[in-house]
Amino acid sequence: MNKVVTILLWSTAASALSGAAIAQDRIIVGISWNNFQEERWKTDELAIKSVLNAAGASYISADAQSSATKQLTDIESLIAQGADAIIVLAQDGDAIGPAVAAAVAEGIPVVGYDRLIENPDAFYLTFDNKEVGRLQAQGVFAVQPTGNYVFIKGNSSDANADFLFEGQMEVLEAAIESGDIINVGEAYTDNWNPEVAQANMEQFLTANNNEIDAVVASNDGTAGGAISALAAQGLAGSVPVSGQDGDHAALNRIALGTQTISVWKDARELGRKAAEVALELANGTPLNAVTGVVPFSGGPKGIEMNAFFIAPIPITRDNLNIVIDGGWVSKEVVCQGVRIGSVAACN
Repeated sequence: MNKVVTILLWSTAASALSGAAIAQDRIIVGISWNNFQEERWKTDELAIKSVLNAAGASYISADAQSSATKQLTDIESLIAQGADAIIVLAQDGDAIGPAVAAAVAEGIPVVGYDRLIENPDAFYLTFDNKEVGRLQAQGVFAVQPTGNYVFIKGNSSDANADFLFEGQMEVLEAAIESGDIINVGEAYTDNWNPEVAQANMEQFLTANNNEIDAVVASNDGTAGGAISALAAQGLAGSVPVSGQDGDHAALNRIALGTQTISVWKDARELGRKAAEVALELANGTPLNAVTGVVPFSGGPKGIEMNAFFIAPIPITRDNLNIVIDGGWVSKEVVCQGVRIGSVAACN
């Protein structure tokens, strides 16, 4: 073989091998989303990617489309693709167990993202959801401390739904026991679906001859569903309604006066932290040595875990400037359709 050709071929092969080695050294973080169609998760993903890109890590993902069964196979796929750490937004915190076990068996750390996966081998990263529930109840109670209350809860298979309700009850229990507040209806909302929340709210309105004084809804999507039902009866704006997440539509409803409070959980902060934790774990950091780690055993089973919690912020008409100034949402979006002079943040 021509000597020059031989050298070129060897150089090309060596370059390819070097590239493969570099690719193998690049950390791969896999994300299993339970339902990526929800507006909220696009924001989380951008934050996760920003940290991974800055660290020279790769991002792979899968969307379970609200199927606990599909999420199991999704995680199998992420393992097969070479993920060095997997972040899981669980559709069902219990059903996901075999997938977590499979990842751990392969030496792949798992981060339970936003929703509890009660497993000592998983890291738990979320906002303080009981505090979110307390803030929701406080926001509604401040406006309407007596009367008929409805509780629009989250998905029954999501531990966060119960954490939120527990926090809400911590605030309202005394008033319920005294009779100042009457719980005239509570219902879980399948998959946090606003249409299901609307249907549940319609039933509560019918059962109580529209005599509903307050609605404690557990997120902004379910709040939107409840408000649609109230609007159909001419009650939107006269009945206080809570939510959470700081969804853009909800922040506009707050400015318009149809929603009372949204507990803002800055998804950008949660996403960034998730990526940072995944990188630490992928590089061999033990679960109990992750930056900022705290012990947690507050799940239904009382299992001791390692966790990190981010503080939420209540948003009302009085402090809408916080989400605007923080770059979470534009003033134009928040203030669309708002009467000039009626909301300070919109002036």
